[in-house]
Amino acid sequence: MAEATTGIAREAPASEADHPRDSEVARFGADKPLQLDAGVTLSPFQIAYKTYGTLNADRSNAVLICHALTGDQHVASRHPVTKKPGWWETMVGPGKPIDTERYFVICPNVIGACMGSTGPSSTNPATGKPWGLDFPVITIRDMVRAQAMLLDYLGIESLFSVAGGSMGGMQVLQWAASYPQRVFSALPIACATRHSAQNIAFHEVGRQAIMADPEWRGGRYLLEGTNPRRGLAVARMGAHITYLSDAALHRKFGRRFQDRANPTFSFDADFEVESYLRHQGISFVERFDANSYLYLTRAMDYFDLAADYDGFVANAFKNTPTRFCVISFTSDWLFPTSESRAIVHALNAAGARVSFAEIATDKGHDAFLLDEPELFAIVRGFLDGVGQARGLSRKR
Repeated sequence: MAEATTGIAREAPASEADHPRDSEVARFGADKPLQLDAGVTLSPFQIAYKTYGTLNADRSNAVLICHALTGDQHVASRHPVTKKPGWWETMVGPGKPIDTERYFVICPNVIGACMGSTGPSSTNPATGKPWGLDFPVITIRDMVRAQAMLLDYLGIESLFSVAGGSMGGMQVLQWAASYPQRVFSALPIACATRHSAQNIAFHEVGRQAIMADPEWRGGRYLLEGTNPRRGLAVARMGAHITYLSDAALHRKFGRRFQDRANPTFSFDADFEVESYLRHQGISFVERFDANSYLYLTRAMDYFDLAADYDGFVANAFKNTPTRFCVISFTSDWLFPTSESRAIVHALNAAGARVSFAEIATDKGHDAFLLDEPELFAIVRGFLDGVGQARGLSRKR
């Protein structure tokens, strides 16, 4: 995909080590600290990001894509580590529902992650060593604050739309609550206004798997030259099960054996589903940092939009000018449709303009990342409609 055109001056990287491959970076010095919900400031820090398409003359066609837990800025371009296509190339690109021939798409790597934005694997300027667990705990609101600073850096006052699924959807909701005047439209997909007890429990199992790995070394594995690969792989395996539905697992694997006709009567990966999960775990550790997994899951756990607005989600969106399209999937048991309906009810109570769609699919939570024609049609139709209200032409 061609490089984006913005007319914005770029800061040259100091070195390959502090600049992610195939990405741009925004650096914020001591004069621009990030105030965190934990009561401390983060400074200096940087955000890695990718852009696609062209920013129009009045800078009114910018779309911010917020990634999920294990995503990154490579939304519609080949990943520099895995060499795989972008994680949402079904949705973002020329002629796609989020059309890069029409919109200027920005996808930042969240604070706390490990693909170029400041996180626990970054260098602590006070020590010259990796932060590790000395890195402050961050929240979804902290991620959004940092993204708002990125938009200021890019000279973009308002967004035509903010879109994302799962943890990305949480960021979308936080954007609309924190910066309503900067968000013309919002697409929160397969998400909720707070993390459920069940989801917090799943995350805790994953964190304990990482911390139980002797190679974790109390979070100091980068300093000690080790890597808690096994623990992180197990965390990924457990989480990946929650992204699928029982029907999807049955359709993909059933009880079929892997490369054999009979059981081995051992603890090898006899079943195809076992082999699949092991592959997911092994491939994940090649591109993700274990401490970042701890920090990002904790950020999702702490997310509770109502808690910041006297216990009422509706208060977060009172008198909001933002137009919303909320989307859920029938087989998503990680963020079930009831959670999306609660978002819609709160938006209705706040008098917001909102549409809602529940898509029938057996693909589970991961449906928002997969080939779902109904999802594509809904997103395209919503953006076309709000584009007319915004005064955006169909083509540049």
